[in-house]
Amino acid sequence: EEWRLFCVKEKAIYATLNLFEGDMNLRASCWYPAADEDQIRALLTQHSASQYGHASAMLVSDSGRILLYGQPPTYIKVNQFTAMFQELVDTYGLPRYQEANPALFTVVTFPFLFGVMYGDIGHGLMLLLIGIYAVWKSDELKFTIPEMYAGRYILLMMGMFAIYCGLLYNDFFSIGLDLFGTRWSEVPERGGGQSEEAVTLQPLFDTKNEGGPGPYPFGVDPGWHGAQNELVYLNSMKMKLSVIVGVAQMIVGLLLRVSNVLYTRSLTDLLCECIPMMTFMVCFFGFMDYMILYKWVTPLSNPPSIINSMIAMAMWQEDANPMFGAHLPRLLMAVSMIAVPFMLIPKPLILRARHKARLRAQYSEDLGAIGPAAASSSARRVQIGDVEEQLCDDEGEEEFDFTEIAIHQVIETIEFVLGTVSHTASYLRLWALSLAHQQLSLVFFSMTIASGMSAAFPLNIIATYLAFAFWFAATVAILLGMDVMECFLHTLRLHWVEFQSKFYKADGYAFSPFCHREILQKNTEQK
Repeated sequence: EEWRLFCVKEKAIYATLNLFEGDMNLRASCWYPAADEDQIRALLTQHSASQYGHASAMLVSDSGRILLYGQPPTYIKVNQFTAMFQELVDTYGLPRYQEANPALFTVVTFPFLFGVMYGDIGHGLMLLLIGIYAVWKSDELKFTIPEMYAGRYILLMMGMFAIYCGLLYNDFFSIGLDLFGTRWSEVPERGGGQSEEAVTLQPLFDTKNEGGPGPYPFGVDPGWHGAQNELVYLNSMKMKLSVIVGVAQMIVGLLLRVSNVLYTRSLTDLLCECIPMMTFMVCFFGFMDYMILYKWVTPLSNPPSIINSMIAMAMWQEDANPMFGAHLPRLLMAVSMIAVPFMLIPKPLILRARHKARLRAQYSEDLGAIGPAAASSSARRVQIGDVEEQLCDDEGEEEFDFTEIAIHQVIETIEFVLGTVSHTASYLRLWALSLAHQQLSLVFFSMTIASGMSAAFPLNIIATYLAFAFWFAATVAILLGMDVMECFLHTLRLHWVEFQSKFYKADGYAFSPFCHREILQKNTEQK
């Protein structure tokens, strides 16, 4: 086995040396991280000094002509914490050289969106304990359960954010916790010929924001748990919260698109794509989010329906109950509509004008190379098509096709406009899965532990003991097994499609340095 690995190693060395040029002095072009240039030079100098003049090696930087060698590879340094998040991004596609890396935001947004769907203090605590165990026993899991070892930190983060969102929802295994004292008082009522006593809740806080006592300081008031309109209230809150989070994440994606354009210094993309896209997003969906937040924090005597207001805004109809008057929605809708042709028309025309300017410049250079005497006679024989063909052959570029560029711009514009609408609706999966998780947890608790506790004494002791076993088995199998996987996959889709599609090209290729360890490990795995 040692001889086999030795032969594999020597074969890889000779295969790499065959890529060098020269007889006595070998040279080769290679990529290397710019941050490690000084360290590479120091190692080469140290190795050359140890050879006592028999052999030497040196590194000659060619950073000034880096674009002549094509697109550089992508090299991203990761550690044990960020490796799994970067792997999730790389599965979709590797970022191109100097492109904004989504993994920087995925470290926080991925477990947060998971927590929005999986929010429960008790279930999040169980998931957090699994993550803590995986981090604590990482040395053992590295060889016994390598998948759990690789995802130990993402399990830890998902558990933390599930607990955080569970505190926001005030859900502990579907039970509300009165941590800060409810801001609702119970007023018993009897009437309507009912034998059972009904309870009406009255607010103890200032509902009109006139300087009185405030509402429940953090999360949902426990008074909502068990109320007749609990499901209606939580549905409305979580649906609007999902839309707010989704639009905010898509705006961040557009800001990253702007950063990519600023790095490449493409004024055309900035003016013809980024600014119109941001205008469309903010004027329509940003205005919708603003109305949601304004309606939450501002007491209104006749609160309007946001859905009806958005339909009236999009259809250019009269809103029966506008929140900010009839003029502002129409103005924002007009600006959104104007942004669409700005995304569609100018860029292909600008690229066509630039291409014609390059052809004219090349045409003038060819005439200057012929000479003043023969310029007039040769000008008649030189055609623009010949210059274009020669220009493409010299620079190794594809032939400019205005029709293809125009079709591509039409597709990209339609994809963004329709995709923005569908992606905003897609974020409603945050609400749907959160509702499903909460209702499943409530059903499991009410059908097992609550049923066992409601039995007559002393049967309730045995019934509760047995019911707890069924509840725990259902919780682990469904809510800690299937539901975690489901929320994980939906979170992954939101990042790959809704977030990364706003800015991420994902057409880079990885930097692969020569490494004996990786070669031997790969050969051992293939054996």
